[in-house]
Amino acid sequence: MDFKTVAGVQAMIETTPIHRLLAFTVLEMDKETGQFAMSAPTGRNSERSDGAGQAHGGAIATLIDSTATYACCIMLDKPVPTVNLRVDYLRPAGGDEMIAAAIVRRAGRTLGSVDVDVMSGGKLVAIGRANLALG
Repeated sequence: MDFKTVAGVQAMIETTPIHRLLAFTVLEMDKETGQFAMSAPTGRNSERSDGAGQAHGGAIATLIDSTATYACCIMLDKPVPTVNLRVDYLRPAGGDEMIAAAIVRRAGRTLGSVDVDVMSGGKLVAIGRANLALG
């Protein structure tokens, strides 16, 4: 598993069917700061109903969970599972794409905490926090 490069992480993302279905794309990552960003289209397979022009809440939650998970993975250079996920939806996600930006707030001995902001159409549409099992 290559958690060191954008191309390596993108290759891992593409091995997961739901990530392929939702067309997740790695935008940037920083191992030292624990920052990681991904994008996904708001239409196609993410849409809440045909022609709605808004992303389904489940697609947003999946984007938050995956972005948080990979933020920890790149810091620790190993896979980590989600223990808990909280999502607050602030407004509908319209526009062409969603961009999720994660930052690792804490990476302890056994538990990590990651915050994620999701932007769409230039507006903050959701915020999430994931706790991950690190050890």
